[in-house]
Amino acid sequence: MKRLAATFLALAAMTGAALADPIEGTWRMPSGNDAKIAPCSGGFCLAYVNGPHKGKTFGTMKPSGGGAYQGTVTDYTKGGKEYSGKGKLTGDTLSVSGCVLGGLICRSQSLTRL
Repeated sequence: MKRLAATFLALAAMTGAALADPIEGTWRMPSGNDAKIAPCSGGFCLAYVNGPHKGKTFGTMKPSGGGAYQGTVTDYTKGGKEYSGKGKLTGDTLSVSGCVLGGLICRSQSLTRL
């Protein structure tokens, strides 16, 4: 019975890890600051871990398939202006963009998984 319970707990732990989305975790930004991506509101929230905006959420994203994400990003260097956003995961690099004019003009930065 103890062996069955231990097996069940191990399977449950592996299942939870398998269900985690690939973008969840801690990421290094080009500025040298870190960001945490975690589930929130049916999608994912991107928040600063350190630096001048520590604790502030700067993006929300939902998966759109094929390692792509759609949502919004906030630029605190522009007074907290919000832009349509997108993300693309390739290996351990997440490219996050804020866009205007329906995605015609975008500014991107690449985050690296820690």
